[in-house]
Amino acid sequence: MKRIAAGLAAVSLIAVQLSAAVPAQDYAKYTPEALEKELAQIGVSRLGVMVPMRDGVGLSTDIYTPKDAKGPLPTILWKTPYNEHKLRGSTFRYVLESVKRGYVFIVQNERGRYFSQGKWEILGRPQTDGYDTLSWIAKQPWSNGKVGTLGCSSSAEWQLALAGMNHPAHAAMVPMSAGAGIGKVGRFQEQGNWYTGGVPRNLFFVWLYGVDNPLRAELPASLTDEKMRARIEAYNDLDASKPKVDWNKQIKHLPVDQLLSDLGEPPATFEQFIDRTPADPGWRQGGLYHEDMGWGVPALWFNTWYDVSIGPNLELFNAARAATTDKEASANQYAVVAPEPHCQYARLGPNTIVGERDMGDTSFDVDGAIYGWFDRWLKGDAKAFPTSTPRVRYYLMGANRWQTASQWPPKDAQPLRLYLRSGGHANSLNGDGRLAAEAPPATEAADRYRYDPMNPVQTIGGGDCCNGGIVVPGAFDQRPIEARGDVLVYTSDPLPKPIDVVGFVDAVLKVSSSAKDTDFAVKLVDVAPDGTAWIIGDTILRARYRDGFDKPALMAPGQVYTLHPTPIATAIQFGAGHRIRVEVTSSNFPKFVRNLNTGGPNESEKTGVVADNAVHHAGDDRSYIELPVIR
Repeated sequence: MKRIAAGLAAVSLIAVQLSAAVPAQDYAKYTPEALEKELAQIGVSRLGVMVPMRDGVGLSTDIYTPKDAKGPLPTILWKTPYNEHKLRGSTFRYVLESVKRGYVFIVQNERGRYFSQGKWEILGRPQTDGYDTLSWIAKQPWSNGKVGTLGCSSSAEWQLALAGMNHPAHAAMVPMSAGAGIGKVGRFQEQGNWYTGGVPRNLFFVWLYGVDNPLRAELPASLTDEKMRARIEAYNDLDASKPKVDWNKQIKHLPVDQLLSDLGEPPATFEQFIDRTPADPGWRQGGLYHEDMGWGVPALWFNTWYDVSIGPNLELFNAARAATTDKEASANQYAVVAPEPHCQYARLGPNTIVGERDMGDTSFDVDGAIYGWFDRWLKGDAKAFPTSTPRVRYYLMGANRWQTASQWPPKDAQPLRLYLRSGGHANSLNGDGRLAAEAPPATEAADRYRYDPMNPVQTIGGGDCCNGGIVVPGAFDQRPIEARGDVLVYTSDPLPKPIDVVGFVDAVLKVSSSAKDTDFAVKLVDVAPDGTAWIIGDTILRARYRDGFDKPALMAPGQVYTLHPTPIATAIQFGAGHRIRVEVTSSNFPKFVRNLNTGGPNESEKTGVVADNAVHHAGDDRSYIELPVIR
């Protein structure tokens, strides 16, 4: 997945001595040449060091050490599947800051990427390669035996399974937007974000096209001379340049399992994963973290509300706190949640716009928190990150301010149930759907709509990333899709006073269909007084998995079933005069793969059928949402 977008502007060379704590956005003022000059002044670089793994594979590793350093030093490890041999963006920024602060900073490529040997696998074998790298670092004469792991997205996701190993040198970690490293935890079984509610996400198909490269070039294993490897690295990058793809067109290709082979790609990871179900035992064989693996490392978690998997991220934060395998580690879990898309922490500051919505002043000292955390655990400076620091710091959207809590959700959050009500015609923004605290009578009619997989409901915003531009994440107005007759729209009355919804939002749907299988998508929306309908979060569930991912079952026509989609995690203040809205439909494309409604092997099929779907309200078949409200 993508690196943090800190960006380095192409401006004239400015020969400056950067201060000891330069804000992330200020690094954009300097050219790569200026940053390289600065690094040469303060640090010593060793490039292309081959760190041996237990199976003999060598991982290409670049080591940046402070000049004139005395005594053994703590280390920060940044492991990546991306091309970081030519330092750029956030990686360069963290190298400079870390070296200035007295840390050795290591950038290592996963096996099978660029100058590392071996065959690439998603997450890079964290329980073996990650463990062996920590052991190697701890044995070096310049190491004090304490290593902190740092990174966002792919550079964070591999850390999770490693944390379950409780390596003695793994003193602390800062996983940022790490959800794609989570297999199953609590109520979420997304298998590295491959699914939500058993529905595959298209983003990984696009991402794999860019990252997976079974035809890659590599240096011969016999080339062991470190200086020669560093020299080759200086003027080669082994970075394959694949043909550009119009993903807005290609993502519609059917069958789904030929999406990449249709482009001429050889079989690789995509073909290995696409036929798996959410409960396939193959998900246990890779580098994903699962909740039964224990937890052994103090962690400072950074997450964002418009990320791919904010729900699993917060569920894992809670699981790490509750783990009993290492009491000190569980007692030292802290979380920060910002109002941004995936890995966009460098954007926090005054006048923040997320999607199209003004989030106000989101300023947060991200680097100060990170280095305070590492100073505490890697240097033994207890004052750098005091125990009085709030366990959870989250941005309350709508109110546009930072809040703190001792746990997640905050302990004073209480459920508020709102029922989906209508006169049987909740179709579109112009229908009669409403959200109400009063339960419907036994005679209330169901809402019905027709879902055609060849005409799916378009994704507009929300949480997503890394998808070739097919979805722009963030807060966007949903009215263009709420105008459709196949979208059920339920809206509350205007609120007389603000309501803070902070925690996990649960939906319970009573549904039926003419099809053997179909999807039900739910969206939470904040409606401003001027009618703008801001997306807050969404979820989806494939009906065949209503009784569990290990118990798929088809639907009988017309029979009513109960669906419990995975929760939506958020912190939003619905202001006075605002209205709370819930949308229900059967597609959210191109974020999620369309259900073709046949009940068959969806990803290998080309032809869909139309489904007549219904959401029920009456008697025992009441549909509702529960909002965690801070009263």
